[in-house]
Amino acid sequence: MADDTADETTDPGPSTPPPSTLHWSDTDVEVHKVVVGPVDNNVFVIRCRHTGEAVLLDAANEHEMLLELCRTLGVRTVLETHGHWDHIQAVPAVRDAGYEVGVTAADAAMLPSYDYLLEDDSRIEFGRAALHTITTPGHTPGSICFQLVDKPLVFSGDTLFPGGPGATKFEGGDFDTIIESIDRRLFTLPPDTLVLPGHGDDTTIGTERPHLQEWVDRGW
Repeated sequence: MADDTADETTDPGPSTPPPSTLHWSDTDVEVHKVVVGPVDNNVFVIRCRHTGEAVLLDAANEHEMLLELCRTLGVRTVLETHGHWDHIQAVPAVRDAGYEVGVTAADAAMLPSYDYLLEDDSRIEFGRAALHTITTPGHTPGSICFQLVDKPLVFSGDTLFPGGPGATKFEGGDFDTIIESIDRRLFTLPPDTLVLPGHGDDTTIGTERPHLQEWVDRGW
């Protein structure tokens, strides 16, 4: 956990963020989590403890809270896991505040505005930390997950949850595609990888992987 006794006047200092939002940490990285909006979206801020630089995943809702997190935690950019309405409500506000927003090309038209495009198998660096991009179509055509490089964490958006894949009943969703994405792109990660989804609780790759055929058989 973060060292709550550190001097908050130190910049960047590993413990300047509010400890109430701290969800996971080690000596290099902090993951902060807040739950926002009418459908309880998870918003994550991943912060390098060495430099204080951070990224925010999914500007979902409650923009005033998210902007305060951005200022407090040293956010440099905002990354969208996909373009569904509940994950993008705060996008205009964060862009107006000067934060650039990235999204995949396949989901870009779903956003009111954005700044740059995210591609598969690329590296997004912030301080001494980095995220590896993993495109996982199925929930939407442009859904993307983010694996924390050299750490056992993956941020799965609405692709993978405890107990199964994200819904595919909405426009652009496809069940066979999301199953293939989970099987070939996520279930190849180590079993102890912590999965942090766009709603609800964490799980692990090892917990979910044995149930893939059950999900295929039930069809959702």
